[in-house]
Amino acid sequence: MRGGKHISVVIPALNEREAIPKVLSDIPDWVDAVIVADNGSSDGTGDIAEAHDALVVQEPERGYGAACLAGIAACGQSDIIVFLDGDYSDHPEELGSLVDPIVSGTHELVIGSRVAGGAEKGALTIQQRFGNWLACKLMNGLWHTCYTDLGPFRAIDAQALRRLSMQDRNYGWTVEMQIKAALMGLKAREVPVSYRPRIGVSKISGTLKGTVLAGTKILGLIGRYALWPRWAKQAADK
Repeated sequence: MRGGKHISVVIPALNEREAIPKVLSDIPDWVDAVIVADNGSSDGTGDIAEAHDALVVQEPERGYGAACLAGIAACGQSDIIVFLDGDYSDHPEELGSLVDPIVSGTHELVIGSRVAGGAEKGALTIQQRFGNWLACKLMNGLWHTCYTDLGPFRAIDAQALRRLSMQDRNYGWTVEMQIKAALMGLKAREVPVSYRPRIGVSKISGTLKGTVLAGTKILGLIGRYALWPRWAKQAADK
């Protein structure tokens, strides 16, 4: 508990055998529940996570969004849900800076900005930096937001998350959340977070195919919400 709020952490993971023990060890002890959404790992990631006292849920359908949704379903009656990558690129010990604005009631969504925090050398690829810049520039221009990053390390009020009715099951998860938050008028902000080179190879930015698919999906979602305002409003009103 933190400030009387039940906190759950959801960690999507795919073949993170080397990284997951470090991630779990660095999570603050005031976190109430840690859910590892195993996205079809073949290296024993789930078994290792269970050995470190995490609740493991299996989501065999490959996709970042699919894993996040499976993790959310296991959160129960949490007040705040935090999303954290399983590759040890994020710094779990910085959880407090993300959840505290929600605990205090000033915000409903807090996104960890790797851009504002100053990512370590080599932590973000050139294509990641450009993709983040372009997506945020488009969202800021279309919906008058102030985003600098699509960072995966983020916290959200559980009731607000339910209102967002998240649907994306792969590459568009973070941008869908940020667009819907803007459309629904959620009280959102960014906080600077640290970011280091991940352990292992990224399943998205580490391959040409993953980079192309992610970029296409992200820009496609932005275009869909921008070009069909009625569809966007219906999505936001769900």
